[in-house]
Amino acid sequence: MSTVYQEIAKTIGELFTCSTVNGFIRIRTPYLYPDGDVIDLFLKEKDGQYVLTDLGETLRWLHMQTRSPKRSEKQETLIQDTLLTHGIERSRGMLILRIQKEENLASAITRLSQAAFRISDIWFTFKTRAFKPIIEDIVELLKEAQIPFEQDKKITGSSGRSRKLDFYTQPPRHNSLINVLSIGSKTVANNRADNVFSAWSDLSYLKQSESNLRFISLFDNRLDVWSSENIRLLQEVSDIAYWSRREEFKEMLVS
Repeated sequence: MSTVYQEIAKTIGELFTCSTVNGFIRIRTPYLYPDGDVIDLFLKEKDGQYVLTDLGETLRWLHMQTRSPKRSEKQETLIQDTLLTHGIERSRGMLILRIQKEENLASAITRLSQAAFRISDIWFTFKTRAFKPIIEDIVELLKEAQIPFEQDKKITGSSGRSRKLDFYTQPPRHNSLINVLSIGSKTVANNRADNVFSAWSDLSYLKQSESNLRFISLFDNRLDVWSSENIRLLQEVSDIAYWSRREEFKEMLVS
C-alpha cells in the first residue's frame, strides 16, 4: 500500500488524498456530487491487478434524488454513454475500473472520478422535471393577477457576485424579489435553502435604498422535503410563502 500511496502522491497528490479504510485505499477526490458531498474512490489489489471502485455510492446517490424506483430510459442511456466513454464497467450498482499494475494509476483514478461526476450530474434531469412546472404555474398566476414581472432577474450582491432571482414583481405598491424553492429530494433541500439564504444576505443592502422592497422565499410544499430548520433559516432574511396557499402568496405581492 505504501507504494500506491507514493505513486498517487507523486502524480496527483496535490488534489487527491489517501487513507486506509476497511482494507481499501480510500482516495478522496476533488470532485463533488451536486449537493456538495465529496466523491470518494476505493482501491484494492486483487488477483494481480488493482480494482478501483466507488462502492456503489454514485448510483445510490442518484437514486436518492427521486421518489421513482426506476430511472427513465433517457437517464439510463446517459449513464451507459458515460460508462462507455470512460471505459467503466458496472456491477451490482458499483462503478468499477480494473487496472493492470503497469498501467497509469493516476489516469485511471481521474477517469473514474470524471465518470462518477458526470453520472451524478444526471440529477439535473430530475431537478428540471420537478422544477419547471411550478415556474410555469407561477408565471400563469402572475399574468392572471396582472402583476408585472421579470424572470431570472440578475442583481449584483454586496460580495460582487451576480445573484439570479426567479422573479422580480413590480405591482403599484411595492416590488418583490422571489426565490422559488422547488426540489424533489430531501438530500438537496438543505443545499437549496442554504443557497437562497446566501443570496438574500448578499442582497440585503438593497433594502436600505428601497424601503418598499420585499424578499420572498416561496416553498413548493407539495412534497415533504423541507424541514422546519430550512424555513426558520429563511425567515431570518425573507418573508415565507407556500405554493399550497396561492391566494396568500398573491396577496403578499399586492398588499
